[in-house]
Amino acid sequence: AGSRRTELAESISGLRSIDSGEIILKGQKINIGCYGDALEQGIVYVSEDRKEKGLVIPMDIKENITLPILQRISDNRAINFDKEREIANKYVKQLSIKAPSIDSIVGNLSGGNQQKVAIAKALACEPQILILDEPTRGVDVGAKSEIHRIISELAKKGLSIIMVSSDLPEILGMADRVCVMKNGSIVKTFSREEATSEKVLAVSL
Repeated sequence: AGSRRTELAESISGLRSIDSGEIILKGQKINIGCYGDALEQGIVYVSEDRKEKGLVIPMDIKENITLPILQRISDNRAINFDKEREIANKYVKQLSIKAPSIDSIVGNLSGGNQQKVAIAKALACEPQILILDEPTRGVDVGAKSEIHRIISELAKKGLSIIMVSSDLPEILGMADRVCVMKNGSIVKTFSREEATSEKVLAVSL
């Protein structure tokens, strides 16, 4: 905490201006001036603050999931509600979101299921790179395990995932590479085989 990891993630996602440096995607330099630019490049960010920045709490599940892709499911300015329900049902099933229906208000869901809706909303954008900022913060043990399963399955399917986390066991258990940040800079990168709690803590303190 305090290493400016979130600021880095938001900069990559176009939510903060970049003072210096370059973003290289698939060997090509890309310019990201806003979140819309990031979305066009396939970069999608899931905020650590799901209630304030990730979800529209008074809206229902289907509306939240399809909010970033309304243009895709609309024709002549009218939303295709059948398509909206189809997409929402797809991700509710894929992520095992527990709710009476896709018409359920997000604010009535548990923290873990709210987080799954936030991830579903990101997946509906069909990202190439998914940035998850503290994806299991504030959820119970069961939901945490479910979210880990979802992340692992997405990675196995070829999705590139950048996960920001303060939970060291989570990082060591999930990550293929571990980048340790300190004072706004990456100070060390470990492979999965190299990374241990002792090594990570030694360079982060």
